[in-house]
Amino acid sequence: MARVLYLVHRMPYPPDKGDKVRSYHLLRHLARQHEVYLGTFVDDPQDFAHLPMLRRWCAEVHAQPLNPRMARVRSLSGLLRGEALTLAYYRSAHMMRWVREVVQRVRPDVSVVFSSSMAPYALEAASATPLILDFVDMDSAKWSEYAQRHRQPLAWVYAREGRLLGGYERQVARLAQHAYFVAEQECGLFLQQAPDCAPRVRAVGNGVDADHFSPGLDLPNPFADGERAVVFTGAMDYWPNVDAVVWFAQEILPHLVQRFPAVRFHIVGRGPTEAVRALQGERVRVTGTVPDVRPYLRHAAAVVAPMRLARGIQNKVLEGMAMG
Repeated sequence: MARVLYLVHRMPYPPDKGDKVRSYHLLRHLARQHEVYLGTFVDDPQDFAHLPMLRRWCAEVHAQPLNPRMARVRSLSGLLRGEALTLAYYRSAHMMRWVREVVQRVRPDVSVVFSSSMAPYALEAASATPLILDFVDMDSAKWSEYAQRHRQPLAWVYAREGRLLGGYERQVARLAQHAYFVAEQECGLFLQQAPDCAPRVRAVGNGVDADHFSPGLDLPNPFADGERAVVFTGAMDYWPNVDAVVWFAQEILPHLVQRFPAVRFHIVGRGPTEAVRALQGERVRVTGTVPDVRPYLRHAAAVVAPMRLARGIQNKVLEGMAMG
């Protein structure tokens, strides 16, 4: 049994968002055999209700509140520091003190870092501890793509973020014993920028719980009689998801309706933005948060993932396929 310092940028429970699904399963895997000391940020106050579950699995949990609005303001300090805004967004003296205290008291055998944004804590406070880094996606490439889709001044900000965060990703990868991405394509993209990291970079893909997401489950039908439901699932305050559903509703749905008059597009997921809510109408339903997405997948005529801007593996695709 090893003592594991596990640092995660967003509380890994409940597994109701793409990154939380992966960080949750990684936590469960580690906790089966090892003593886990979890440091994580909590950007949704409702998640604090789930802390007792995390404490069942971990030797210790430090859950640091993070106000997204205040963090965005704080991230602007990165412009003065000449650093990636992502690193300033997640900078916390409280988190750093906790990590240092755990390192001194527990002497972890290894630090497991989920996303590059948490690497500063492991590097500064646990420099003598072996580092395993799960990048998940190449976030710097995401920001660079954002720059191509936006006008100035956002295009400049996003391009800067892609450049600086990319430099930091390469820096921490060179210090890690092992670094992982969610797909071979992400590994290849990263190694184009850092070929010297090839010996330590590997792909570890996402999976799906085929018992939980099973087409044989008896689940209530959330759709009206006679409609042919086309479903999109995801966090609807995430810009690539917003872009996907707006594009689909405006450019694809009218053609579907011409061929299949009973089609209705259901956008299922938490935190719909104003642009998403504006789609609500006769042919589009915006649900907001639902207690369980599986009935929507189980009874859909089709599940769609029209992602024009995304990185890595889309769990929504795996879940839709698992539900048939």
